Amino acid sequence: MPRKKEALRKKAKNKTGKIIPKKGKQESPKTAEKETKAVAAKKGFQLVRGMKDIVPKEGGYWRLVSTKAAAIAEAYEFVYAETPIVEQAALFVRSLGKGTDVVEKEMYFFEDHDGNRLCLRPEMTAAFARAYISHGMHSLSQPVKLWNIGPLFRHDRPQAGRYRQFHQFNCESFGVRDPAIDAELVSVAYHFLKDLGIASLVHMNSIGNTEDRGRYVVELTAYLRTKRSYLSELSKKRITKNPLRVLDSKEEQDQPIIEEAPQIVDWLSDESKKHFMQVLEYLDALNIPYALRPTLVRGLDYYTDTVFEIYEAEGETSSEPAQALGGGGRYDLLVEQLGGQPTPGAGFALGLERVISLVRKQYQKEDGTGGLPEQRSPFFFAHLGEQARQRALPLIEDLRQDGILVHHNVAKPALKSQLELANKLHVSHAVILGHKELQDGTIIIRDMASGIQEIIDQKKLRRELRKILEKQAAS
Repeated sequence: MPRKKEALRKKAKNKTGKIIPKKGKQESPKTAEKETKAVAAKKGFQLVRGMKDIVPKEGGYWRLVSTKAAAIAEAYEFVYAETPIVEQAALFVRSLGKGTDVVEKEMYFFEDHDGNRLCLRPEMTAAFARAYISHGMHSLSQPVKLWNIGPLFRHDRPQAGRYRQFHQFNCESFGVRDPAIDAELVSVAYHFLKDLGIASLVHMNSIGNTEDRGRYVVELTAYLRTKRSYLSELSKKRITKNPLRVLDSKEEQDQPIIEEAPQIVDWLSDESKKHFMQVLEYLDALNIPYALRPTLVRGLDYYTDTVFEIYEAEGETSSEPAQALGGGGRYDLLVEQLGGQPTPGAGFALGLERVISLVRKQYQKEDGTGGLPEQRSPFFFAHLGEQARQRALPLIEDLRQDGILVHHNVAKPALKSQLELANKLHVSHAVILGHKELQDGTIIIRDMASGIQEIIDQKKLRRELRKILEKQAAS
């Protein structure tokens, strides 16, 4: 009998054609190690498809964008928060909707050793809503305004600016339903891009409340059925499963049908119309450029009322279509849907890979050279001898704590090679500590342009370097 069961198990295959392992049986460490060595010996380790390394030449752009995001979020009194990358799969299936592309095609599902159905988070809003419920944030002063930058995962088709691990700047506001909240979120997203030198245009729409959409879906479904033969195969399937998703189609053959579709604004209740008009009035007061887009519904099921997407503003000479940089909207039913108290909410997310690609273009020349200007220190700290190197690190740290940064390289023992590096860095002054200076309690400051050196007391080093900085700032 055991042999028969083993034979049946080997025949059993999942949808990918792989043999299903025995329950609870894990690959042995030795087997995994052998396979690892085999892969490495054959061709070396490669990036997983759809993933991307952030290498040093790109690090400055990521730091710049992260700094700008933190600055504007905190200026608008959003508080930094974080959720785990791994969540229960049911959280996103329930919040995003079974008929969405994210759930049906793109989520990374897996089971852990305990048999729990988990996933890598595909978006942040549902995760923040879960955290809002889990930590009883309804008892805090409302609205609760959260922000973060973090990685997300979708098994999507890799393309320009889109990876299977990607990063977003997210802002979410829970607890208050007010047009001013919607406008504030649009303003934060728009001015974040503006602070980075990116001109953008906001596409606006309202999809109303649940009752509004129910009436509209009846009308939309009837219309789509009359145009069924002209639609893409995917949109044909969506007519029955989730007709609103047809409006979100990117298929070229669907676009004429979408443009002629009934507009949801005609089915909005008076309350939803009033809310949306007030949002637009705030945007007018903020001088934020926007365009009304009646077919905009966003790709996730939890949205209600205000929805928006932000696009790169097309230049007069640009031959490329405008990129969607992100979007958001209101989701007043989400927290309750996930088991919390009735709580209105709204938020947005911006894709940082695409944002950074636009920032990079600003600093690159036509031939592809150039880059982000580095904030360099005008000083290089050099040492001569082992005792001087030991003393150098404490002095470098003392200067840092006093707000003075210096270039250095403790891995280079030779003074000549250190000063060659100082020349390459184009510093104005080198600080030199040798054996004699250690004995005397002194240190050398060398003007790299003239070669003139000054010997000073080590205790006066900070004061002298500050004088140099002040002189450079004044010139």
